[in-house]
Amino acid sequence: MARRILYVVTEDWYFLSHRLPMARAAKAAGYEVHVATRLKDGRAAIEQEGFVPHALSWSRGSLSLTGSLSAIMALRRLIRTLRPAILHNISLKPVLLGTVASLGLSATSVVNSLTGLGTLFIGEAGVSGFARKAVRFALSRLLRRKRSRTIVQNPDDRAFVLGLGVAPETVVVIPGSGVDTERLTPLPEPPPPATAAYVGRMLADKGVLTVIEAFSLLAERGTKLNLLLAGDCDRENPGSLAPEQLREFATLYGIQWLGHVADIREVWARAHFAVLASRREGLPKSLLEAAACGRPMVATDAPGCREIAIAGETALTVPVGDIDELAEAMAKLASDPDLRAKFGANARRLVEEKFSAKAIGQQTVAVYDSLATG
Repeated sequence: MARRILYVVTEDWYFLSHRLPMARAAKAAGYEVHVATRLKDGRAAIEQEGFVPHALSWSRGSLSLTGSLSAIMALRRLIRTLRPAILHNISLKPVLLGTVASLGLSATSVVNSLTGLGTLFIGEAGVSGFARKAVRFALSRLLRRKRSRTIVQNPDDRAFVLGLGVAPETVVVIPGSGVDTERLTPLPEPPPPATAAYVGRMLADKGVLTVIEAFSLLAERGTKLNLLLAGDCDRENPGSLAPEQLREFATLYGIQWLGHVADIREVWARAHFAVLASRREGLPKSLLEAAACGRPMVATDAPGCREIAIAGETALTVPVGDIDELAEAMAKLASDPDLRAKFGANARRLVEEKFSAKAIGQQTVAVYDSLATG
């Protein structure tokens, strides 16, 4: 009988957009893959992969006591029914609730993925200091569960986990979710004028407003540059911009807001370089995809970003929140095709060497196997 693995993820779209490489690798390694998540439009796609979906009724943006207890009970029933060899909780809420649900069920080993520290730890409105302290305390206990591993995506997040008192030998750095380097290949540059593109959810944490302000500053200076924004708003995130705001910015500054783009190659076929002004990341998929397409980057020197946006090699980097320096870096890359070509080639090479879906899948399955056979 195939060993079972149960992924616990907040949203079906997130599983499909970010976690398919590891799930496919698990299936190829002989695991029977189950996915517990809030199902909206992704059930059919999950089933087409040969995985078994399980519906969870929860809200990604809420950690209410009543809702959390209900989710824990539902997960515990599911774990008892499936008896998976591996329970893989992905992102903060599943890590907290999934690990609690697994307590006392010794037949199941637990892998917890902290995919960046998100809104809770970077001071956005609506999150109290008490909530942060409570989550830190919970993590410091839950991540020490016997027969468990914690996966982080960058050295900064590893340092955070170690600071919670978690044993170093149980913390594994696996850089990102993996990018399909066979489907995403280097693209020729589009014709001028130069175009920058931001890809991702329209969140304040991601630096969308900072990018817009830098772009408007360049427009005032007469710099010829286009800006594309590709991605949706996120109503469940307190830092999300509203559609009305984005339409207003598009009108005022001549920005093109594309919304969700199903095939990301369409964006990088139109853009000369990627821009990301995020405050903190796990390891940004948007930059990995840009790099796979041979695109250079302008990014903040922030945790997660600096793993792929390497100053002077693949990118120009700027301090978090510095609009002037961001504008200058965007203008420099827009005006220097030779620098773009150098950075783009380096970025593609880096993705092939470290961040391919195959490599990330193999590293993740190695973690599963170490627990399932240990």
